[in-house]
Amino acid sequence: MTPDSHKHVFVGMACAVAAMACLAVLDSANKYLTVSVPLLMVLWFRYVFQAVATTAVMWPQRRWTMFRTHNYTLQMVRGILLLLCSLLGFASLQRMPVAEFSAIAMLTPLVVTIMARFVLKEHVSRIRWLFVLGGLLGALLIVRPGGSVHTDAAWLPLSMVVVYAAFQILTSRMAKTENLVTMHIYTGWVGTAIASLLVLGVWTTDLTPFQWLLMCVIGLAGTLGHYLLIVAFSRAPASSVSPFLYSSIAFATLAGWLVFSHIPDLWATLGILLIALCGLGAGWISQREVPASS
Repeated sequence: MTPDSHKHVFVGMACAVAAMACLAVLDSANKYLTVSVPLLMVLWFRYVFQAVATTAVMWPQRRWTMFRTHNYTLQMVRGILLLLCSLLGFASLQRMPVAEFSAIAMLTPLVVTIMARFVLKEHVSRIRWLFVLGGLLGALLIVRPGGSVHTDAAWLPLSMVVVYAAFQILTSRMAKTENLVTMHIYTGWVGTAIASLLVLGVWTTDLTPFQWLLMCVIGLAGTLGHYLLIVAFSRAPASSVSPFLYSSIAFATLAGWLVFSHIPDLWATLGILLIALCGLGAGWISQREVPASS
């Protein structure tokens, strides 16, 4: 590996960590804000900010070419999936701590493994199934009766994980023919269009300057976080970037402690660690299987 390659990998890993920090800020600000501001209004502002900011930044370089795509239908479907994922995520954060939510969200790679087997008919080794079961056990420790997560709300983050796994599988297929920036643009505008309809019944301008500031923080953190993820995966191999995505759990735990004075209990902590270890193990196994299958 050349010095330039090492530099690109380092930049990719740094961008992944920075992206996770941004998303932790997004989740924490969202949880704080939706106590007093309608959830759909926060969701709308988050997508409008991303759509307008991304288009404004890319317009001088790409202009109308940024909207060129090989499949408008799949772009719409992908945008709807991410909007649904955001809606479920926002609703989850209203009902559970940030750290536990972040840990359950990291079940997504394991659910992708399940979908790869039953939807795409790909071969899944026994050890990868063990990691999937371990991750699900970790989720059960987090949402167990008597824990900080109410069991009647557990379906929200778990549904979000399934939707996001479908989003990731579709993204991996579209990335072979579509430009990543174009995909990012479409997710922003598709989400904005649908959220603009949903927000009509709850719209209010009766917000304090601090609430408007938090809305801007949510928009900026979400936009910057997803952009940094694109940069991370474009600069370094997935095998180098993926382990650093689990830093989101550490950032979420820190944010939950600083903002909400919440620290996961012993069983929840064990569940969080189990999910992280199984996710890292599954990623390591997947990378080892690539050369063998090629």
